[in-house]
Amino acid sequence: MELELTAVLRRVPEGYIASVEELPGANTQGETLEEARANLKEAVTLVLEANRALAAEDASEAEVIREPLRVCTRPVNPSSVS
Repeated sequence: MELELTAVLRRVPEGYIASVEELPGANTQGETLEEARANLKEAVTLVLEANRALAAEDASEAEVIREPLRVCTRPVNPSSVS
């Protein structure tokens, strides 16, 4: 499964700080842009795995239906966000 998210990379004196707009908690850093990008992919994977594990724990005693969810979004115009 492939999911497209928005990486935000900010230059700081120590290198780069990276996060994902759509996924709170997926944050990291790297000395180089390439390292920050690689670390961010790993952070996203870890956040998704942790969220799945927490959801499974929470639903362990309930009747739960799990199914694929496809979502189409449109880009947000940054100038329209206040």
